[in-house]
Order: sequence, then C-alpha cells, then structure tokens
Amino acid sequence: MIQIGDLLAPRSIIAQLRVGSKKQALVEIARRAALASGLPERPIYDALAERERCGSTGIGNGVAVPHGKLAELPQLVGVFARLERPIPFAAIDDQPVDLVFALLTPANGGAEHLRALARISRLLRDGAICQKLRGTDSADALYALLTDRSEIQAA
Repeated sequence: MIQIGDLLAPRSIIAQLRVGSKKQALVEIARRAALASGLPERPIYDALAERERCGSTGIGNGVAVPHGKLAELPQLVGVFARLERPIPFAAIDDQPVDLVFALLTPANGGAEHLRALARISRLLRDGAICQKLRGTDSADALYALLTDRSEIQAA
C-alpha cells in the first residue's frame, strides 16, 4: 500500500506559500517539484496546468490535488503547500483553496497514480487532519502530520 511518506520528502513541503492565483500556486509547486525530482520546472508546470484545463482538481473544503504524468519521471513525487491565504481554484464546492497536495507520476504509472491519488484524497478528506495542517506554519510539523501513520490509519 502506498504511504504518504513514499510520495513526500521533507524538502517537498512549502509551509507558507504566498500566492494570489491558481497559476502562481502551480508555478511555485512546479519549482519545488523540480528540486525534488531533478526535472526542469516547465514540463512539470505544463503537466499540472494541462490537467487543470481538463477540470479543476479542487476537491472541496479548501483542498486541491493537482496532478500530472511525466514520461521522464522515474518515480512518484509529491509536493504539499499550505497557502498563507486561500485562493480561487474553481473547486467543486466553489470554495477557495489553502491546502494543495500535488502529485506527479511516471507516464506509465496508471494504477500507481490512481492508488496514490486515492491515498491523498482519503487523508485530506479528514477534517481533523486538515484543521491541524491549517494550524501550523512549520514545514517539519506539516511533514510529520502528513506522514504520521497513526493519523492516516484513522483517516
């Protein structure tokens, strides 16, 4: 079973992202994903933006899970961002978003991609976990909350 710790590294957490739009958020997330994956920012941004053009990845309750596939990517890469202020994201509930968990997967990782998205969605549908994530601006604390298996087992 895929665990959140398999997707995220401590350096993949952005604790206080200051952006004013979905595009700015995706640009900053692509920048952090480039550091984590070793790939250039532009194709990462393009993959995330292309998926958003198909329909918003805002899943409601202030949460978005942008995702994309990249042929050059050897393994799953996640980036989590806690936004300083919620931004419009065209979410399914029309509410602004302040928690963003981006997922990048290899182009041939179909089933793995879906399992990882399901894991992330299950975690971020838990209101108590989201409240804790919103209550801290420390990257270390965010990483610990996201990867704590006891929290996740309850989710």
